[in-house]
Parts: sequence; C-alpha cells; structure tokens
Amino acid sequence: MSATPVLAPAPRRAVTIAVASLVCSLLLLGPSPGLAKELPGLKALTEFQDVFVDIAEHVKPAVVNISTGGTPAAPRPGGERFRQRPDSPSSGSGVIIDKEGYIVTNNHVVGDAAEVEVRLLDKRKFTGKVVGRDPDTDLAVVKITSKTPLPTVPMGDSSQVKVGQWVIAVGNPFGLESTLTVGVVSALKRENVNLSRYEEFIQTDASINPGNSGGPLFNIRGEIIGINTAIINFAQGIGFAIPSKMVQEVVPQLIAKGKVSRGWLGVGIQSVTEELATQFHLEREEGVLVNEVFEGEPAQKAGIQAGDIILSVDNAAVDTPTSLAKAVAGLTPGKPAVLKILRNGEPRQISVLLTERKDEAEAAEAVPAKTPESVLGLNIQGLTQEIADRLKLKDLKGVLVTKVEPDSLADRGGLKEGDVIKEINRHAIDTAEDFRKASDGLKTEEGVLVRLIREQRGLFLVLNDK
Repeated sequence: MSATPVLAPAPRRAVTIAVASLVCSLLLLGPSPGLAKELPGLKALTEFQDVFVDIAEHVKPAVVNISTGGTPAAPRPGGERFRQRPDSPSSGSGVIIDKEGYIVTNNHVVGDAAEVEVRLLDKRKFTGKVVGRDPDTDLAVVKITSKTPLPTVPMGDSSQVKVGQWVIAVGNPFGLESTLTVGVVSALKRENVNLSRYEEFIQTDASINPGNSGGPLFNIRGEIIGINTAIINFAQGIGFAIPSKMVQEVVPQLIAKGKVSRGWLGVGIQSVTEELATQFHLEREEGVLVNEVFEGEPAQKAGIQAGDIILSVDNAAVDTPTSLAKAVAGLTPGKPAVLKILRNGEPRQISVLLTERKDEAEAAEAVPAKTPESVLGLNIQGLTQEIADRLKLKDLKGVLVTKVEPDSLADRGGLKEGDVIKEINRHAIDTAEDFRKASDGLKTEEGVLVRLIREQRGLFLVLNDK
C-alpha cells in the first residue's frame, strides 16, 4: 500500500495574522460595501482558506460511499449515547488507501455483508469484496478492482497529532455527494467510550455527520490521521476517530488473513481506585489490578495471582485496563512477554508465554432462589453443581450473593445479586462456612476488600462505612 503525499503544510502564523488583522480592520473601519479590498489581513486569510480548498480537491476523490443490503454489525456498548450509524442503516463512507483498491472503513458500516456497493465521487460504481473485519477496533477492509487508476490518499502519523491542531473530516454519505467539515483536535487517547474493545480515540469538534462513519480524518497535509467512527448524540461537535497508528497495525493483517491475531494473557482486570490503593498498601493509584486468573491460561501457568498489580508489559507502563489490554493484544501470540508486577507490595518480574486471544464466553444465566442468611447486609448460599453450571463457573469454590439489602454496606459498596464472592480481605472463600468465619469481627470502618465473580468476570470491591 503506497501513495504519494499531496500537500505541504500551511504557515502556522497565517491563522493568527489573518484573523487578528480582519477583526481589527472591521472594528476600526466599520462595515462598507467596498471594504473587502482594503482589509490588510485579507490576503493572508485567503491564503489560509486556499489550503482547505486545495485539500478538498486532492482528497475528496479518494473518499467513497459504501452501501450494503446486509445486516449492520450489532450495536456497540453505550450505543444509546452515540449516533453511530448513518441515516440509512446500511450505508457509510470509506477511503481508498492503495492503488490496488483497498478501502478502509468501519466494521459497523459493512456489517455481515460479504460484498458491498462502492460509489466514487466521479459516479463510478464497483462491487467491493469485504476482505477482513475487526469488531474489536471497528475497522474493516474492502477491495475493489478497477481497469483505470484509482485516487488514493496517504496515511499520516497519528502519534504526532497534538490537541489544538486543525483537522478535516470528509465523508461520502449516499445521496449527499462528498461533505467536508473543518475543526480542531480537542482531545487524544480517549478510552472508556464503550464503542469498541480497544480504544484510543482522537476527539475532534470537526462535524462527523450521519453517513460519514468510516470516512477519513485528515491533517492539513492531506494525510489520514484517523477513521471517523461516531459522534455524541447529546453534545454538539464532539466526534471520535480511530487513530491512524491503530489502522496501520490492523489493516495489513486484515488484508493478509481477514482477521487480527492478538496476544492473550488470561486474566480479569480492573482499575486501581483510591480505595483499592489503600487496601493494597500502595502510595498512589498505579498499575492495573488482576481480579481473576483464568484456569489453564498463560497467566496461571506463569504464576500470576489474583491481587497482583501489573505495572508494565515489556517495559511499556500500563495504568488502565484499556492500556494493558492494548499492550498485550499488540504482542505476538506464542512469544514471551515480561510483566513487572507488585505482589503484596513487593516488585517482581514474570515472563508469560502468550497465546492467541479467543472469543469471549456467553453471559451467565439467571441466578437461583435466595436463602435467608444475612451478613454485611446480604444473603448468601454455597455453590452447588447446578448453580455452577447455570453461571458457567469453573469450580464450586465461593458463595453466591442471593440478596442485597437496600442501603446496606454491601449495597453501597456495589455488590449485586448473582455475584459469587471468592475472597474477603485476601482470605479465600470456598464455602458458606468460610464466609461466616471471615465475616466475624470485621472492622468495616477500615474497609472490607471483596473479590468476586460477576457474569464470568472478576472484580474487586471495597465495602466501608465512610
């Protein structure tokens, strides 16, 4: 995939000089029909404007409309907060990145279709083959074949993007021809937006209109720095784009084999909150807390334990679950990774031989009936084989939360019916009797650290009376 850069950057001073001159002239001279020719900043402002005009002329031919009669991808988490789809549920945009006819778009644009219709700005139509898709990043690649040269645009380096720089969002929504909007980068490395598994979004106020999903976000050199993916429904002018660095990591694998291979550690993880940092005797909130170690997976084989705090992966610091997930996913399955961890406050290094990540198991079924024994404002019962089968648990160790009293310590701490408690204050809870013994004499004012399993995922919670 190769392309030639199309534009040189505009002088940075052009904006400031032009806008300042224009405003001052208007204030001093007042409105006049012939004023335009006299404005001292007009030339600089026109030159700056021409940069965007030139970019539009160069990049718009490479931005395509994609439509399909197939079923769109399933709504992503948090979908009620975002307008992720164009007006037509099976239409969006894409961008040609290679003279061979490879087009990058969103996975939610192509949905489950094997083929899509691709329309260019010059009205040409192609049948495009979906050669690969990656729901975890919401990226997909479509291939078209043309007897004549195709317009392309180059990839830029999103790692060099800075907050405040100019960006241009371009889309080709069906029926509206090509659209272009201009704005600035308002934030970088946005996580926890709940649009995809691996998130590091560029946030921009350049309007990403319905139908523009899958279209490119450009810098003022005319280079792709992101693929537009969503806008916030309830806020004006906030959109998100997948950074080009992530695109360049994913697209070659999609072209080569139709999917992405990612490293797999085999742990449940969560953020280290202020309360958890206190419970684990940390001086500050750092690293990522392991709340579950999956049986038979790389982490267990390497000796990682629930309660370990992962600080880095192959010397790359991690401080959020998303950053850890991305760090591990970016490594090659079958090769070792070195993890720096804290265990009981002591630093350690552990080498883990990663495997390839598998699809997640299905969610657990409904929980069984309750029994009346209240401890810390909750009712519990021991696990049976039937309960374990229903909840898809791997063993019978732990106790099931069958009721949480309103406004109780458990309720305020976030425990829910159906949770399976595995530890209290780092003491293993295998049976209901273990739970009763561990609960006796608890000093709730100091906080109670609970490790549990919820919907097949591990989680630490802190219960306290504060």
